[in-house]
Amino acid sequence: MKILSADCVLPIAAPPIVGGAVAFEGGTITAVGTKADLVSRYPEAAAEDFGGSAIMPGLVNVHSHLELTALRGFADEHDHDFSNWLLKITAARSERLDESDVRLSALAGAVEGAIAGVTCFGDIGRLGVAGLEALRAVGLRGVVFQESEFCPDDRTAEDDFAKLAEKFTSLREHETDRVLVGLSPHAPYTVSAKMFDKIARYAIENNVRVSVHASESVMEEELMRYGTGFFAGVFKKFGIQFKSPGTSTIEFLDRLGVLAAKPLLAHCVRVSDRDIELIAESDSRVAHCPKSNAKFGHGTAPFDRFLARGIKVGFGSDSMASNNSCDLFEEARFAALLARNSGSGGPFVQPQRLIETATLGGARALGLESEIGSLEPGKQADLIVVGLGRVAQQPVHDVHSTLVFATGARDVRLTVVGGDEIARDGATLSVDAGEIGSRFGALRQK
Repeated sequence: MKILSADCVLPIAAPPIVGGAVAFEGGTITAVGTKADLVSRYPEAAAEDFGGSAIMPGLVNVHSHLELTALRGFADEHDHDFSNWLLKITAARSERLDESDVRLSALAGAVEGAIAGVTCFGDIGRLGVAGLEALRAVGLRGVVFQESEFCPDDRTAEDDFAKLAEKFTSLREHETDRVLVGLSPHAPYTVSAKMFDKIARYAIENNVRVSVHASESVMEEELMRYGTGFFAGVFKKFGIQFKSPGTSTIEFLDRLGVLAAKPLLAHCVRVSDRDIELIAESDSRVAHCPKSNAKFGHGTAPFDRFLARGIKVGFGSDSMASNNSCDLFEEARFAALLARNSGSGGPFVQPQRLIETATLGGARALGLESEIGSLEPGKQADLIVVGLGRVAQQPVHDVHSTLVFATGARDVRLTVVGGDEIARDGATLSVDAGEIGSRFGALRQK
């Protein structure tokens, strides 16, 4: 048994504990309480005190693309033009990166996340196995969603689904207790209606988690509602048959039965009141990616309204090609500031709720709340130690406020998953980040 203690413990499901501690054994949390109480109850346990720090559940990043980490900053000059950004990233991925590059890219992203206090990822991957192997190599938890190929034409749906199902079945053979596998029909502009229907039916029948990019951009809205814009032009150029549904993306997914699979919907920037109701009524979940949305100028998702409606919401970094950093504290801070500046007139989202969203909220969004997201006896020992001692963090009047508004990934001192220490003081135990950096030098030239 091991006991970790600090000036403050944040169980999330219970009030903060001053002078708190967490005891765990065999990967499972045994007790949460004061340091004095736990040391007295378990005198033989190995104990470590972190002093001026906070112990809290590990951060849950519900929407990432670890495979694209090597493309960080590669197309930033096209951020103002999402269509050109998509084309450049897609071309670089397919024409310049081979499979070993993609695997290295995913591994680098997993290492970055672990050092930043992320203990669980909801990762979408075209190769799939790259993300799965990266999470396993670093010791992280997660759900890897096998992404579909470009398949917006109903005429190829049968073959498209067969190929996706084959990839998914192969990937699922490598599933572990820590790393699960799901499906990701990429987006309404890359997946046909018939393909969506087949994936939804398959997911419901086989109890498979699903994640979809939804209501992300103006271009997507133009296609879905009016059949115009960039995507419509691409379809016409290549002879792809695609009929606009004349509805919002969320209404479209509801009509096809996709919402019945309770998918994790990434972005949800351009959603109506009706869309929000459909998401809530179906118990679908939302991956809120405020920095990525803002970087492209897509707009601001109504985060505060999602919370008010009781929708399960977690934070996502998106890819390093579209965000440039995996820092969930920064994501929470940005989400708070955008929501407060939205002019909605609603009450401010408070720091405590933001930390909950980054932990237990993410666990709920991925359907893992019975295992992770809070520090409770019987749950997995997925936790982090966050330093609170920098001058720029002092004084700490309210620990939640300090974590949201004055803390970042650099302040994470320890990352533990299933009771296993996987990162400490800026380095992972199982993977040499320095070696990855040197290999990235050659990859950048490529």
